[in-house]
Amino acid sequence: MKKQTKLIRIQTEKTQFREHSTPLYLTSSFCFEDAQMGKDLFDNTLEGNIYSRFSNPTVQEFVDKVCMLEDADEGIATATGMAAVFAGFAATLVSGDHIVSSKALFGSAHQIITQILPNWGITHTYIDASAPKEEWENAIQPNTKMIYLETPSNPGLELVDMEMIGELVKKNNLIYFVDNCFATPMLQTPSDYGANLIVHSATKFFDGQGRVLGGIIVGTKALIEKVRFFCRQTGPSLAPFNAWVLTKGLETLGLRLDRHCENALKLAKALETIKGVKKVNYPFLPSHPQYELAKKQMTAGGALVTFELEGGFDRVVKFTKLLKIVSLTSNLGDSRTTITNPDTTTHAKVSKEDKAKLGIFEGSMRVSVGLEDIEDLIEDFTQAIEGSN
Repeated sequence: MKKQTKLIRIQTEKTQFREHSTPLYLTSSFCFEDAQMGKDLFDNTLEGNIYSRFSNPTVQEFVDKVCMLEDADEGIATATGMAAVFAGFAATLVSGDHIVSSKALFGSAHQIITQILPNWGITHTYIDASAPKEEWENAIQPNTKMIYLETPSNPGLELVDMEMIGELVKKNNLIYFVDNCFATPMLQTPSDYGANLIVHSATKFFDGQGRVLGGIIVGTKALIEKVRFFCRQTGPSLAPFNAWVLTKGLETLGLRLDRHCENALKLAKALETIKGVKKVNYPFLPSHPQYELAKKQMTAGGALVTFELEGGFDRVVKFTKLLKIVSLTSNLGDSRTTITNPDTTTHAKVSKEDKAKLGIFEGSMRVSVGLEDIEDLIEDFTQAIEGSN
């Protein structure tokens, strides 16, 4: 079966009530038939549910679907995407380890790598996403344990050559950790290039309507066992209700991504023609510096478009006030088009120097293109940009 069919048909086993839609297991704990069963469950002689901090049937259905999409052995769902990112680091790294990472990262991931992990004696080296193989290889030290990257990155939409990184990881026996949130497994599958840990903010496209928070990390059995131990003890658990919303959201992921990508490409092309727009960034635009790489490892360009307005932050304020349809919010992956100024929101705590290296400026705008009629969206952006001049 194809992915879309599996997304719809992977479900929790039916109960005695013969329900058609998957049930929601809102329970903190699960009963044992006798003391022996309790003992067997706790010493892992028997597989089964004990406590929803450890596992829950509704949460497991969501995990099973994402493992299928990412071609992964196992996974752990978490309360937020950043909880999943942090678990991937905390469960697999120890004091003295070193990370090689793409420089273009979401602000919170940058803060974990530069502010939190150093307190535990874990160091890092940042590399430009587009750097050649030699530069990535030269950054690998004797104590390097992991290569971590986002592709496309948040918010600059920079790509990393996943095949090239896969070769380095295999050669040096490293953990290959990829944030696949922006592309989703409908557009690219990092495990095809050797990634053995893959993370998502499920809050974004997996939900698709901005309703709940959630995260998930999937990968090889050996690595997920470490993540499972860390999460079982520290408790960043995904609530069953949120898991139910997310697993239902996944049923329409493929259909939504088709429209997201179609709209995003059309909007990106339109923005290139509007006076006052300094630069437009979208992976499937021929003007994108990594256009050929995008076509190689992605089936479409995704839902995110970034552009830079002339006139700095003063014009950003005027422009956002004139928008009539688009929602001004830092979330993304919604059915409704959203926009934010990364310089003052998602990357506000990143230094000005580091933001400049990431291509984030006062006039930078990140657009998560939704499912509205594209003609309405283009008209809204055009009038707001022209009116803010």
